[in-house]
Amino acid sequence: MTDQEAPQQLFEIQRIYLKDSSFESPVSPAVFIKPFNPDSNVELHSNTNKLGENLYEVELSITLTVKSDNEVAYLVEVKQAGVFSAKGYSDEQMGHMLGSYCPNLIYPFAREVISDLVVKGGFPQMLLAPINFDALYAQHLNDQKKPGQKDPQDQPEEQTKH
Repeated sequence: MTDQEAPQQLFEIQRIYLKDSSFESPVSPAVFIKPFNPDSNVELHSNTNKLGENLYEVELSITLTVKSDNEVAYLVEVKQAGVFSAKGYSDEQMGHMLGSYCPNLIYPFAREVISDLVVKGGFPQMLLAPINFDALYAQHLNDQKKPGQKDPQDQPEEQTKH
């Protein structure tokens, strides 16, 4: 196959956008007059939707729950998404791109939204730790090899406690 016959690879970010967000502080203002001992839990999930030929939406959903003395101080839910065009990639390359590379591009935007919402809610700034989406995607692929696991179309999911 000559260079002219090889499929040309193309990847473009069409748009990155906030799809949904919410902030709740169910015990405010009482939470502000007690000592604040935060214990956080982060849930992360990504999903891919094919929008058309060579066009994909990747959605990153993050739920952050912060408790203080076993009461929910605040809960933040963010869905950050992006539309990407990609062509000329093998199925394996596309899986990695949509399951790891695109969520990695979207994550900093979601982190910023979460940080802003938490500060606007009257709490100390929350900076979520970086995430290794390559490792999550590799784990997702490994889980797919085991019988009785998730649908292969679902993307990696992570739950962390801080």
